[in-house]
Amino acid sequence: MTSGCPEEVNRKVAGAVADLHFAPTETAAAALRAENVPADRIHITGNTVIDALLATKARIDEEPSLAAGLDPLLARFAGKRIIAVTSHRRENFGEGMKAIADAIAGIAARPDVAVVFPVHPNPHVRSAMEPILGGLANVALIDPLDYPHFVRLLGAATLVLTDSGGVQEEAPSLGKPVLVMRETTERPEGIEAGTARLVGTDKNRIVSEIFSLLDDDAAYNAMARAHNPFGDGKAATRIAEIVARAHR
Repeated sequence: MTSGCPEEVNRKVAGAVADLHFAPTETAAAALRAENVPADRIHITGNTVIDALLATKARIDEEPSLAAGLDPLLARFAGKRIIAVTSHRRENFGEGMKAIADAIAGIAARPDVAVVFPVHPNPHVRSAMEPILGGLANVALIDPLDYPHFVRLLGAATLVLTDSGGVQEEAPSLGKPVLVMRETTERPEGIEAGTARLVGTDKNRIVSEIFSLLDDDAAYNAMARAHNPFGDGKAATRIAEIVARAHR
């Protein structure tokens, strides 16, 4: 529990005192019912992270200057298919991070690809990536991005390679397939829906899965067009209405 998803401890503590439980999916609601949470306290609303994502994208569409800091980088990689990468999970520190770096180097060997990697400030991440990737012309190891710039990066990417949790929800909302560099995920709904795929940290498997999606339009479209199970951007509205009714 504390290795793969330590945030679950916080949810359990908060859930013990909660009167209302807002589940992002039916799978999450079923998990609450299995913990003996009364069904009338559980409401499936979607995840507010999708609300934030879609609202931010809409603002960027109206005001491109909010994410203009990526202009030089995207111009540099014009004509290439962008692979957006994030990696920071503790369980991948050490050999896992090195394997991820080696995989990214293998992906970057393709002339039609560019990798954009906002590098987590944790030294376990940076020290693994820079020696292997720092000198590659089509790999950009950049500082962490604020949210508008990260949303723009997701929008510009062909696909996403990550060990993050939230990105497994965000990228599919923009039609981007997600390859998850973990052996398990606390978001199984994405795997079941086909928007995400577990690839672990084996270098050869990561490279093979990336190349398969880049070279097989049918495989790519099957993931890109799969239904995103995590929400439609209206979770906050639903939550507000439920809270209002509960306090009348």
